[in-house]
Amino acid sequence: MRLRLTFHTGAHELAWDEVLAPGRALSYALLRRGAPQLGEALHKDGWGPHKLAPFGYGAPVFPAARRRRGVYAAEGPGIVEFGSPLHAVVEGWAAALASIPVLAWGATAFIVDRIEPVWAPAFKAGKAVFRTETPVVMKGSGRDESGARARRQAWCFPGEPEWDTYVQSNLRRKATALGLDPDVTLERVGWVGPKRSFAVGSSGGGKKPGACVEVAVSGAPETLSALHSWGLGQANSTGMGWISA
Repeated sequence: MRLRLTFHTGAHELAWDEVLAPGRALSYALLRRGAPQLGEALHKDGWGPHKLAPFGYGAPVFPAARRRRGVYAAEGPGIVEFGSPLHAVVEGWAAALASIPVLAWGATAFIVDRIEPVWAPAFKAGKAVFRTETPVVMKGSGRDESGARARRQAWCFPGEPEWDTYVQSNLRRKATALGLDPDVTLERVGWVGPKRSFAVGSSGGGKKPGACVEVAVSGAPETLSALHSWGLGQANSTGMGWISA
């Protein structure tokens, strides 16, 4: 399940280091206000046996903004989405937002005009096509063909030997964390976007690289719906791997 926020802002652009980074702290801040016990538990211990953060969000988008080279334009009305497979998380956000007319997205004020729930597709056939709006982040083993560790920071990208296996494993870990059928299969990788890096820490303290992708997956309908509300790959709680609604 997702919350879609429509807003407006007086800003004409967002700093690149604040395209995604503010969302994580904001997600937890809203939970602390709307569902404090749940927010504290998730922040401290995560969810399930793998202690995962079961939520994601997308970058703010401005459909009417005129594109300008080198600038993340923020003109006109904007939309930002938050999602989680746990309805209690989404309900906590909604409860907090009911009394908050303005969100601080980093240094930018978003004046909230509308909040609406968006339910995940049912995927009754047990098949789904996920296309991400933000890069999918994945770490591999960092080992070369001989099995020796070749890289310490082992970022793995679509098309590399380990990517498919690690993404599928990540999907199954998420299903296990939620107590759902973990028999999820990555059937194929279709479109792959260019490699991009986004700041995810406070004040642009760190960047994670990845690429947007479109993938076909199969599994139990309930599992696919839950994954659609969470994200693809790792670091979803920092805005990475957000799946298009």
